[in-house]
Amino acid sequence: MTANAPITTPFNRDSTAMEVIRGIDLGGRRVVVTGGSSGIGVETARALASAEAEVTLAVRNTDAGHRAADDITGTTGNDRVLVAPLDLADQGSVADFVANWDGPLHILVDNAGIMASPLTRTPQGWELQFATNYLGHFALATGLRPALAAADGARIVSVSSTAHLRSPVVFDDIHFQRRPYDPWEAYGQSKTANVLFAVEVTRRWADDGILANALMPGAIKTNLQRYVSEEEIAQMTAGNASYWKSTEQGAATSVLVAASPLLDGVGGRYFEDCQEAGPVKPGERRGVADYALDPEAAERLWQVSVDTLKG
Repeated sequence: MTANAPITTPFNRDSTAMEVIRGIDLGGRRVVVTGGSSGIGVETARALASAEAEVTLAVRNTDAGHRAADDITGTTGNDRVLVAPLDLADQGSVADFVANWDGPLHILVDNAGIMASPLTRTPQGWELQFATNYLGHFALATGLRPALAAADGARIVSVSSTAHLRSPVVFDDIHFQRRPYDPWEAYGQSKTANVLFAVEVTRRWADDGILANALMPGAIKTNLQRYVSEEEIAQMTAGNASYWKSTEQGAATSVLVAASPLLDGVGGRYFEDCQEAGPVKPGERRGVADYALDPEAAERLWQVSVDTLKG
């Protein structure tokens, strides 16, 4: 395989997380799944737990997390499903999670997120979608870098979206201090940042055995759509009877990126429907934008992120 050859797999948009994980043994591996108590997060965690990994659900609502953990244990027989509090919009919460982690971490699934929310700012003045979907995960991953390096072959899974096609990272005004706020542009920008993060992690940390890839899970009906109107959903799905995936199908690409041996040694790429995505074509809503894989933008975003968190 050449360095630029696209990764192909025997799986597709209809594959489920359990089909992707079949035959993979994660015994002795430790996993963190953010937002692991609902939606594709819980199905990602379930599949990884079914392969005998120790899985920590990093969640805002620990009661919901414990219910999900009990459900996962009940369906997989794996009682090493743990719950830890994590609010990605709260840097203190992220720091506490990092401080409480002990030992190696083999797989970090950056899954949690919010979508198309009304304009909200953190106490630091950061736009909430960027702060949650990207900055929180950036702080989490950089804080856990020693644990990832200790795993000797760690993977980071950066859950992005086709919505990244809506906006690059607008470095001149990331937090909508001057430009009019658009909830979908803000979401798209945060999802582009998730892809750029995977590009730059792979460049910076590959020598530590840490690789990252980004992915589009597909459209799945979950709590993620709580800010999206029925009219907006109708517009998105018009004329496309196969628009939606089940949560089990939606988790499949995350599980592929997290655990498949087909991706050994692969980093800095973007996947959808269990395949590496090609460049987006004009007028299409699939594929990856050039700006999301741009190494210069990835390096710039990393430095902006470091400076932002230093505050």
